[in-house]
Amino acid sequence: MTQQGDSWWDKLYDESAPDTAPTVSGDTLDDHFDTATRATKGPPGGPPPDSVIPTDAKSPTRPAGPDPRAAAPAPKSTAPEPVPPTAPPTPVAPPVPTAPPAPTAPPTPTAAPEPPAPVPSVPPVPGRAPWEATETGPRTFPAPPVEAPTVQVPVPPDPPEPEKGQEPEKDQEREQSPAAPDHAPTVQVAVPVPRPRTGFVGSRPPTYEPEPTALPVARPGELADVVADTVLDGARYGTCTLRAVSARGDSARFRGEPRRDALLTARFGHDEAALVLVAVAAGSRAAEDAHLAAADACRWIAEAVCRSHSRLSEDIRSGRRGDLKSGLHRLTDRTYGKLRARATERGLAPDEYTASLRCLLLPADPDCRTRVFFGVGGGGLFRLRDGAWQDIEPLLPERTAVTGAPVVGFGSPPAAPSAPSAPEATEDGDRLTMDLGITTAPGPLVEEPVPPPAEPFRFRASVARSGDTLLLASPGLAEPMRGEPDLARELADRWAGAEPPGLAAFLADTQLRVTGYADDRTGVAVWEA
Repeated sequence: MTQQGDSWWDKLYDESAPDTAPTVSGDTLDDHFDTATRATKGPPGGPPPDSVIPTDAKSPTRPAGPDPRAAAPAPKSTAPEPVPPTAPPTPVAPPVPTAPPAPTAPPTPTAAPEPPAPVPSVPPVPGRAPWEATETGPRTFPAPPVEAPTVQVPVPPDPPEPEKGQEPEKDQEREQSPAAPDHAPTVQVAVPVPRPRTGFVGSRPPTYEPEPTALPVARPGELADVVADTVLDGARYGTCTLRAVSARGDSARFRGEPRRDALLTARFGHDEAALVLVAVAAGSRAAEDAHLAAADACRWIAEAVCRSHSRLSEDIRSGRRGDLKSGLHRLTDRTYGKLRARATERGLAPDEYTASLRCLLLPADPDCRTRVFFGVGGGGLFRLRDGAWQDIEPLLPERTAVTGAPVVGFGSPPAAPSAPSAPEATEDGDRLTMDLGITTAPGPLVEEPVPPPAEPFRFRASVARSGDTLLLASPGLAEPMRGEPDLARELADRWAGAEPPGLAAFLADTQLRVTGYADDRTGVAVWEA
């Protein structure tokens, strides 16, 4: 071949010639050879690494290392196609799946080269040639899914054997520690707090079952009037803790009748000027819509107090008892006026749509311990002080003992007997007048006075002491408190502690059953810190 032909051959197949591709992809056969030489230290029995002839420094992608094509002689043929090397490359051991080793410093000329360390045999990866190195960069195709490892709880190992110098100390610790059981350790569960105590007081248990049995009947269009069996509420403001509950009686639960007692708790205002209202109403047992009347009474008195809460709160904190009594009396009269109007709308008599109403006003100011009670109707107001109950219900005077100025319809003196009529004739028998039979004109129409309310207004404002417990009760709870001493004694024992009971415990306390008392029970208790 001529010199011109050799020059053409060298330009095409020389190692210093750049690749003819548009970009360097790094995935050519030459690159795979270079990768294999970098990942291995050479074939067994080959020359040491320090005798490797470096390649041309112009190739940026080829580091120094032995070239397996250096032993192949350059072809002398003039054929344009290259001739493959006659001698196959020396087989190279499979690569080690680790990062390429860091370059080592060349040994000193005086030291003899050490033989290369044996390369552990690694099974070839399927689909890859033996001389190809393990890919360390990102792959161009998704990797096979990796199964999630199974978490296994290791068994705790046995304690190590004590050393010679620590034998006495270990024996002492083993004597102090309890003996390990032979079986597997069991989970230690803390014993929960016992449930609140329920039951009955008296000589014998009540006739009815202690739990609800029948639900009240519901009708289409009246689902908003459905009343729950039990209502429970609580709060803490200032120095007092409030607990309130209203539960259906055993008789109503057995007969499937609705709860006739109503309970409403509300807060008006903010900070120290806030006022807490608790309203308790009890409908008549003989009325069919008694539960609706009780709910209306609680709602309307709450609306009236809400509109005047700022003035009421100021009067309570200032101690103006006279203004409080007259203002609350006026609000209560308006509430009962609305009840009479609602009874007329329903076509009922006023006494068929009414309820007893009893309320508590509690200021949120921690410096004010005045507690105000007002209302109309039956029930009870009790105070637990020094472990004994006190009945502080405002006493009402007898109708015959009412004194003061006459009031139309209430307290008026009886009508005076009419004066004797003038004689129609004298002693001699002469008639002074003669009846001519002329009909006299009727006198002016005078309406009869408004009948007095069934129950007068009740009011009491008292200052609480530290440790007191105030109880406002509906008739269903006040009657057994007065008629069964065991119930009052049991509640005194439970509530005499320093901490007030929780909601669940308070519900259980108020459900202590007494034989002969099966009406609805509603109670509001206030604990003073």
